[in-house]
Amino acid sequence: MPANDPACTDTTPSAARGGPVGIALARVARMHRLAAGRRLRELDLYPGQEMMMMRLWDCGPVRQSELIQSLGLDASTVTKMLQRLEQCGHVRRGPDPADRRAVLVEATEEGRSLRAGVEGVWSDLEKVSLNGLDPADRAELARLLGLVADNLRAEAGESGDCPPPPRGC
Repeated sequence: MPANDPACTDTTPSAARGGPVGIALARVARMHRLAAGRRLRELDLYPGQEMMMMRLWDCGPVRQSELIQSLGLDASTVTKMLQRLEQCGHVRRGPDPADRRAVLVEATEEGRSLRAGVEGVWSDLEKVSLNGLDPADRAELARLLGLVADNLRAEAGESGDCPPPPRGC
């Protein structure tokens, strides 16, 4: 395709022209992840690790298998995230006293100290993301995105329910 072709200068890829909302959602998700990643680096966290830490902060020690299920990630991804978090001193893993074959994961004191920073990252990112939207627009955006998520659940293979929280949560 020639460089002066409008398809090469348009910001929407030609294959995505039938899905302008989908491409907009993908761009927003990408920009949000990049912006969050930049802020999280200051806390020595990678994007996604804060979600794991949030689960541990809210639930306390959980089995690794339950953490995998509740986060909706594959086991190898969670294992790699836990290895990095453990190397940084944010989490510890050990045998579950109730079943020594299971691995129990918990936030360390150092990991718990990250909470205020992560809350600040998410709060700041919310302000930046929604700048220029009044409260009614913000509520409507949240409502509409909730509908879109509900519509995509079956397509994504989700039951429609939130993943079960780890035991004791």
